[in-house]
Amino acid sequence: MRVLLDTHILHRWVFDPRRLDAPQRRLIDRAGKHGDLWVSEISFWEIASHVERGRLDLGGMALDEWLERAAAEPLVRRHGITPAVAKELTALSATRDWDPADRIIVATARVLRATLVTNDARIHESKLVDVA
Repeated sequence: MRVLLDTHILHRWVFDPRRLDAPQRRLIDRAGKHGDLWVSEISFWEIASHVERGRLDLGGMALDEWLERAAAEPLVRRHGITPAVAKELTALSATRDWDPADRIIVATARVLRATLVTNDARIHESKLVDVA
């Protein structure tokens, strides 16, 4: 099963995995062992943007070190904004008022046919993608 991490889940997983609930940790561990743990590259920009604005603390870790850890292959696989993801965004017209990164992450999950690990209530309620 392919699993895609939402940005806040990626942050918790790298920074403090104990902040994830047990089912999320199990799902992430299982996907990681099978090479099916994915991260949208937009999440790296989103983390860097939050750090730049002072909205996210990396606990003294330098941003480049944090990003290197978060993007470490083969532990995670990265997915960019491909033509398929861009096209999928057009099928998400009901999400036009959402944060652009959230839209890209949902579109990526749909393209990958992945379960999106997120605590975002709006994404859960949308039923646009399988969530955990």
